[in-house]
Amino acid sequence: MGGWAIAVHGGAGVDPNLPSERQEEAKQLLTRCLNIGISALRSSLPAIDVVERVVRELESDPLFNSGRGSALTANGKVEMEASIMDGDGRRCGAVSGISTVKNPISLARLVMDKSPHSYLAFSGAEEFAKQQGVEMVDNEYFITEDNVGMLKLAKEANTILFDYRIPITGLESCAASVESPIYMNGLPISVYAPETVGCVVVDGQGRCAAATSTGGLMNKMTGRIGDSPLIGAGTYAGELCGVSCTGEGEAIIRGTLARDVAAVMEYKELGLQEAVDFVIKKRLDKGFAGLIAVSNKGEVAYGFNCNGMFRGCATEDGFMEVGIWE
Repeated sequence: MGGWAIAVHGGAGVDPNLPSERQEEAKQLLTRCLNIGISALRSSLPAIDVVERVVRELESDPLFNSGRGSALTANGKVEMEASIMDGDGRRCGAVSGISTVKNPISLARLVMDKSPHSYLAFSGAEEFAKQQGVEMVDNEYFITEDNVGMLKLAKEANTILFDYRIPITGLESCAASVESPIYMNGLPISVYAPETVGCVVVDGQGRCAAATSTGGLMNKMTGRIGDSPLIGAGTYAGELCGVSCTGEGEAIIRGTLARDVAAVMEYKELGLQEAVDFVIKKRLDKGFAGLIAVSNKGEVAYGFNCNGMFRGCATEDGFMEVGIWE
């Protein structure tokens, strides 16, 4: 075993015109979350506890698209989803359609630990949350002024708006314009830059874990479920590695991206970065996405095929990096 390692992400696909102050805010948040994880790992917390702790921090900050600050559905509400997986025994838990649970990732953890199931959604998940006594808030807690403005833009454009952090002025300068749209499931969308959050960890015992949380797409249909809560698509952890994905959910689902990293490591005997590169290049078809990964050997890797990915990583030997672009 090569010691512990951790990686975090705040979404793949970043508008190149994103203001520098927004970029700096993102880097500061990722650095803060990495330090939380590093401190926990140095205290010998198991990987599954570390990924939950880090993603809770990301959900509590409105900067990215999870928890407070989540994207709004077409009817102006928040419907969040999250999943968590412990590579030690491949235990997992997932939730969708969450609207009043302050930290969806912790509810996913409770589904894994305290229920006979792996996945609960909508009213059933909310009822389970009440039974477990988790912290509940009004839906308005998750809604920010930025998101209300971006939902208005999306409705006026009659589109799903991916990068709802792009300033309302200057929308014409975004990475993907209406004149050359990106397609999702054959349908055009105006802007591509989702900001799901995730964390992957291997602890000092070689145990891997992964967690992913999101509010989904701005102006999404009520009831839409993306890749983030789907084990094997947006999240996966096993004996060899832990993986968290972000990007075009429909493409990630089709490619079962997270599980495929582990599969090519197991069946093709690829190294971690080789596996990540193979999956990004060969399994996304025309989709756009990114992912972070750790191995049971203490390695860390990431990859993406779009304009940047908010990311950070650190290893026990002192390496630490936070970045957005290539």
